[in-house]
Amino acid sequence: MTMQPPSDTPTLLYGLGLGPGDPDYMTVKARRLLEEADLLVHFCKAGRRGNARTIADRVVGSDPDREMALTYPVTTEVPVTDPRYGCQITQFYEECAEQLSAILDAGKRVTVLCEADPFFYGSFMHLWRRLSPLYPTEVVPAVTGMSAAWTHANAPITWGDDVLTVLPGTLPADDLARRLKATDAAVIMKLGRHLPKVRAALKEAGLEERAIYVERASMPEQVIVPLAERSDATAPYFSMIIVPGIGRRL
Repeated sequence: MTMQPPSDTPTLLYGLGLGPGDPDYMTVKARRLLEEADLLVHFCKAGRRGNARTIADRVVGSDPDREMALTYPVTTEVPVTDPRYGCQITQFYEECAEQLSAILDAGKRVTVLCEADPFFYGSFMHLWRRLSPLYPTEVVPAVTGMSAAWTHANAPITWGDDVLTVLPGTLPADDLARRLKATDAAVIMKLGRHLPKVRAALKEAGLEERAIYVERASMPEQVIVPLAERSDATAPYFSMIIVPGIGRRL
């Protein structure tokens, strides 16, 4: 069993939640750590500036001397169900952990930037699993993308005893429909090219008319429309569908 570092040792590794996109939704602590970190680490797609780093840009600006990009070997080029995807991504996280270990061993504070909340479908979790048993680590929570989505859509998500279910759109169609039929309210993430399948599952569950499509919630490019008005074209990374509950209202 790997021993945890003593709790009274200074934190070296931070998983920093930056919120859904609008820098005004960052916590005071997140802003402070952005300014104080020795190294700002962010995940990105090849040839792109990472989503989390783009959010941070609006607070601390570009700073090449204290930045480190972790570039995914694949994103949507290989389906997640393909064994090649798992092999390449696992190796990627192993290599990233090794890189960061060398920096942490030198006593530098490493801050991994995370869009929305680090512990909610976040890439940082794969580093946390490998590094937190070895180095003093702190995760800073944040406003989630789904919270921004239902707030900007002016759609309270749960009323009374409504049950909320969060689903990845990557699930099989039958599984999506089954889970949607069993809930009062829903948030469906990871849409991408799965949007037609998700729409069909919502229709089968009788929830299509209540479904709202939200893209880039809280960002300048924000789009909010009833799902019925959105085409089946591939949805971007920062997009989701919310289905508000209709429970007890007093």
